Amino acid sequence: MSEALISRGLDNIIREGSVVLFSFEKDEVTYLVEVVKGRQLPVHCGKPVHLEEWIGKEYGSKVICDHGEGHCLRPTMEDLMMKASRESGIIYPKDAAYLMMKLGIRPGSRVLEVGTGSGSLTMALAQAVGSEGHVVTYDRRLDLPKNAVKNIKRAGLENVVTFCQREAGQPFAEREFDAAILDIPTPWEEAETVHKALKGSARLASLNPTFNQIENAAEAFRRQGFIRVEAVELLERPILARAGKTRPVQRMVSHTEFLLFATKIL
Repeated sequence: MSEALISRGLDNIIREGSVVLFSFEKDEVTYLVEVVKGRQLPVHCGKPVHLEEWIGKEYGSKVICDHGEGHCLRPTMEDLMMKASRESGIIYPKDAAYLMMKLGIRPGSRVLEVGTGSGSLTMALAQAVGSEGHVVTYDRRLDLPKNAVKNIKRAGLENVVTFCQREAGQPFAEREFDAAILDIPTPWEEAETVHKALKGSARLASLNPTFNQIENAAEAFRRQGFIRVEAVELLERPILARAGKTRPVQRMVSHTEFLLFATKIL
């Protein structure tokens, strides 16, 4: 188990290898960084910060910079997802949280993910299933998962995830998954192979940005024998909560993708 995971799970002390969200509330600027001796963090408000000076501090501690002050915070899964090193689009936390509720993912679950990408959703799934569960994630490309591996290791969850490579339509070596997620352009091509890999009553989700994609996928899932086929879109509207002038922000996270769900029956 990595030092990053140990420091998150056992106490509130920053150690070498810990992952810290360095936050400047006044400027609304944050940095996600792994604490390593000899490493410096360039910041927007003065000279670089020497990370080894944080070792032994508690999460939540204040750090004074040349022209501002920041705080060393423990990153949440939302922070890890939104600041993931990426070469492709990521799944937003608003969608990931709903996915796991709808799919019934919990500690001990075995989850199949098709379309690893940058590993943003993979991280959230791995945290949800815990040490007693497992996430098996497939991608057809060999380069992108390398980036996902980096993100998973930074989150300290590498022992919960198995990375695999396959071409579309190839059978899965594993069976009896509790849930499956398709994050690929043509999910209808995987309806049969995923059906065979799932347990009875297991839930399936497909993530796609266009109506045409979810329409084709929905019909393919029904033909394959899935039931309870339904789709939803989630919009996130932030609110500026301030004394006497609370209002919605001018920009919001609106359409990211449609979430299509289905249930396997025997």
